[in-house]
Amino acid sequence: MLLTAVAIITSVTVSCNEDDIPDNYYTATELTAAGFLQNDPGRFSEFTRILQRSKFLSTLATYGEYTLYAPTNDAVNAYLQSNGYPNVEAIPDNVCDTIARTHIVKGGAYFTADVSDGTLPLLNMDDRNITISCDSDVNNNNAIIYYVNKSAKMIERDDSVTNGVVHTIDRLLMSTSMLLPDLIKEDSTATIFAQALALTKLEQKMRKVEDYTYTIGRDSVEVGLPEVYFGAEGEKWTKVKYVERRYFKYTAFVETDEIFNKFGIRTLDDLKAYAKAQYDAIFPEDAGRYDDQWDNEKNPLNRFMAYHILPYLVNYDQLVISGQIKEYYCFLDKADAEDYYETMSPGCIMRASGPKDGKVYLNRKRGATALEEPGVRVLSPSESGLQLQDCANGVYHYINRPLVFNREALNNRLRIDATTMFPDFLNAQKCRVQFNEKQMTMFKPNFLTNVEASTQSLIGVRGNEIWTNSWEGNMVAICGEFDVTIKLPPVPQTGTYELRLGYNVNASRGIIQAYLNGIACGVPVDLRSGPDGWKEDTDDEEENRANDKSMHNRGFMKAPDSQGGDASNGGTPFRAAGHIMRRVLYTGELRQDQEYKLRFRQLLKGNYSLSFDYIELCPKSVYASPEGEDTH
Repeated sequence: MLLTAVAIITSVTVSCNEDDIPDNYYTATELTAAGFLQNDPGRFSEFTRILQRSKFLSTLATYGEYTLYAPTNDAVNAYLQSNGYPNVEAIPDNVCDTIARTHIVKGGAYFTADVSDGTLPLLNMDDRNITISCDSDVNNNNAIIYYVNKSAKMIERDDSVTNGVVHTIDRLLMSTSMLLPDLIKEDSTATIFAQALALTKLEQKMRKVEDYTYTIGRDSVEVGLPEVYFGAEGEKWTKVKYVERRYFKYTAFVETDEIFNKFGIRTLDDLKAYAKAQYDAIFPEDAGRYDDQWDNEKNPLNRFMAYHILPYLVNYDQLVISGQIKEYYCFLDKADAEDYYETMSPGCIMRASGPKDGKVYLNRKRGATALEEPGVRVLSPSESGLQLQDCANGVYHYINRPLVFNREALNNRLRIDATTMFPDFLNAQKCRVQFNEKQMTMFKPNFLTNVEASTQSLIGVRGNEIWTNSWEGNMVAICGEFDVTIKLPPVPQTGTYELRLGYNVNASRGIIQAYLNGIACGVPVDLRSGPDGWKEDTDDEEENRANDKSMHNRGFMKAPDSQGGDASNGGTPFRAAGHIMRRVLYTGELRQDQEYKLRFRQLLKGNYSLSFDYIELCPKSVYASPEGEDTH
């Protein structure tokens, strides 16, 4: 069931933060989530019966952490009436099961202070997103109203129970079975975008949902899990698991008709002309050659639309690190929080930025002293009205102006977090964004897009943590006697670049040889120790620059100073840590129209690891500029 689309809110931004939340929560000190419902049959008897029939009431009575969205009796009765069921007993078993799973998030207790305008880090038990948005109630002194999945209003919130938290809602949560292009087509505010998606046939490339050849048995979930040694002195990580299902998902950035109209685009023909004017200038070698070949990747309209699509899932508050991770790690006075994403337009990468204002921008460029490119702003769920934007295989976000590949905005050092280079880990949302103490999440071998790996290789993502010395608090862990080849994102334009590896030094890391497209990148890198000559910064900037130059001449760089530990309290930047390094792997030409693959081969025998944190693609205009490359 889709809600009626409403206009985008562009002039008013609702603030939903901890200051809006009262401190007089109801706390059920002796009740589980199941007991909370059973203790109030006047409001929850109907939903309790649904949970009983689906066998999930007993689940909510057990130890663990759950977030439960509990619809009232009135909400269940409204659902029964609209679907022609005389009572709860008439709901088919499979539908009952889906309803129960849709309202339960297992593995975390999420209060509105944790997520007030974005998507929960964990999926619900039906493997779907839960999105929280908010608005102000003009009839009640502008009090904050919270919505779940754009449809259900929280009547009461943040009721703490012994095994989690319960939020009371005024209607059942419903998921659509539509695929992303069909969901966009149903949006009456985005008709031009939907027409272009169909004309270019890109919608046909957005219809995969799940890889049914990927299967997981008990041997890979409960017993027989691989041993991973990742900590100091060969510390064994016991929390290792395989992802149980492999999904295909997509993310789209959508201009509404209203936004297009503001830029003189009122019809599909207008959009064709706009795209041609933009992309003929960006790719003059292709100008006029593919104008009527709408499904050709070099057609201007096709390029325009494909640049709006990511072939993996990235929810709004995950486009750039946010919340606790951002507050803990980012020194925003030095640099914006950033991530980079490869789009469905070949050779065209996208930059997402999260500056101090708390908003999210695409292709924004912040210079040393001024904002050089303002970028395109992505609207938050709370700014996007009540239109459902999440579906079975993806999500779409509204943007505030036309989005075009912008080489100038991308003419800078690209620091690409390793987790954004693995579509499968992004689609298995629990991997990258979940807080996990020493948890490694992996796919079964040979089921990672853009990766070739030997059978001895183990590749996983370590979840967000606020104590680790990793960029953005996470990393891709490559373990065992590994031999792994990873496709790199494209550079924004052909030129001379330095390719760098960000990593942590540790006794358990081993020695690796790196290769770029099969050619060895210099001598092997010993991950067990840093370079000789590393020195702490002093108050003498000239001395610091001289030391940086000496290290760089030997192929090493200190870590950046724009992230570090406890940043919001003036903590220590990564640059000050001698065990967090950057290594220059390659200096030379990289072409936008060529694919590059980076191979890591472990040279030691035994169970060693690589903390693959990030790569940098730094153009010569930056690293060899007269003023020198900044330390951020």
